[in-house]
Amino acid sequence: MMATVEKAQPEPADSVVARHDRPFLVGYVSDAATEALVRDGLTESVGAAIDIRRGTVRTAMAALQKHSTPRILIIDLAEEKHPISALRDLAQVVEPDVSVLLIGSVDSADFYREVTRGLGVAEYLPRPLTREKIARQFGPLTRGQLPERDLGGRCVTITGVRGGVGASTVAVNLAWLFGAVMHRHTLLLDSDLHRGMAAFLLDVGVGSGLRRALEAPDRIDVLLAERATSPVAERLHVLADQMDFASELDYAAGAAQALLRVLRQRYNFVVADVPFVSNALNRDLLAQVHQRVLVLEPTLASVRDTLRLLDVPAGPLQKQRPVLVLNRLGRPGALSRGQVEEALKTNVDITIADLPRQIGNAATLGEPAVAARGAFRTAMMDLARQVDAVGMLDVTTGHGMLSTDVAKRRWLPFARRP
Repeated sequence: MMATVEKAQPEPADSVVARHDRPFLVGYVSDAATEALVRDGLTESVGAAIDIRRGTVRTAMAALQKHSTPRILIIDLAEEKHPISALRDLAQVVEPDVSVLLIGSVDSADFYREVTRGLGVAEYLPRPLTREKIARQFGPLTRGQLPERDLGGRCVTITGVRGGVGASTVAVNLAWLFGAVMHRHTLLLDSDLHRGMAAFLLDVGVGSGLRRALEAPDRIDVLLAERATSPVAERLHVLADQMDFASELDYAAGAAQALLRVLRQRYNFVVADVPFVSNALNRDLLAQVHQRVLVLEPTLASVRDTLRLLDVPAGPLQKQRPVLVLNRLGRPGALSRGQVEEALKTNVDITIADLPRQIGNAATLGEPAVAARGAFRTAMMDLARQVDAVGMLDVTTGHGMLSTDVAKRRWLPFARRP
C-alpha cells in the first residue's frame, strides 16, 4: 500500500517564477473534439498557457522522457486498454510533484477511487465531457485550488433571447427528461407569473404559493415550497402562478436567492423558465443559478439579442458562457448554422431542427414532445448532458450518479521513488 503524503497543488500560471524550463500545462488528448473542449474549458483559468497535443499516454511518456515535466499534465486514456499499468509506467518518467488530470471512457466509481486515492491523480473526468464540466472540475486545480463543493441541487435557467423562439418548450421537455426519464427529483419553475406556459404545456394547474414566496421570502421553507408545487410525475413538480393582469408582483429583494436555496434542499434539479424581461426577479434568477441556457432562432433579430444576453455578467456559480440552443434550424428562409455562428463569433452548442408538427401536437395534447423518440429527443438529451454532470454528477455507477469530493493530493506513486 502506498502511504498518503503531504498534499500539493499547482500554482497559477502567473505565479510561477522558478524553473523557467518547465511548462505550466501540457495535455495529450485523442481527438479534435476533446481538444476543443479542453481549450474552451480552461481558457479563462489558464489563458495562453494551454499546450494541447494529439496523442495517448504512451505519446506523453515518449515526449516526457526527453523534455521537462509540466506542472500540470492532462492525459486522455480513451484509447488505452490497460490504463492503470500505463499510468504506473508514466509515473516513472515524470517529476513527482506533477499534478495529473485524467480524461477517460471508464465510467466506474471503482476506477475513480483507484486513480485518485490509489495513484494520487488530482482529478478524473469520464466522458461525455462538456466545457463547463472541465472548467468546474479542472479549472480550480490549475489555479491551485480545490473544486468548489457546492451542496444541494443544480439550478438552470432557460431563456428565449426574444419571444416565441421556443424556450418554454425547451424548459418543459428538459425538466420532463430529468424527472420522468432520469428519475431525478426535479422542479420546473416558471418565473412569468402572468403569462407563464410551463404548467399549460404539461396540462397541470397552478396555485398562488409562488407569489407569496416571492413577496415574503422570510416565510419560505421546504414545506411551503412543496405545498405550492403541482405534481406532474412522481419526481417532477411544477412551481408556477397565474396572477391577474391587473395585479403586480411586490417582489422582495433577495427572494429568488432564498427560494432557490430552499428548493435546492428538496430537488436535484431546478429548471427555471425565465423570459428575456428585465425585472428584478428575472435578473436575480439569472445571477443565482449554475448555468444559463439561451434559446435562439436562426434569424438576425435572434442573433442581435443573443449577443446582448451574452454580455450579461456571469453569476458567482457560473464558470462558462451560457449554453446556446439554436432552435428551428432548417426553417425555410432562415439562416444556416454556419451563418449564425459567424455572426455570433462563437459556436452554438445544441441544434434543434424545425419540427412544427411534432411540437405543435405535443403542446395541444399537454404532453412532452421528448417522450417520442427521434431528432427532438436526441437534441434534448444532448442538452441534458450539457447542463447535467457538472460538479455534482461526475462519476456514474450502475445505479445512477456518484458525487465525489476530491481532496488535495500528489500523485502517490512518485512519493515512493528514491
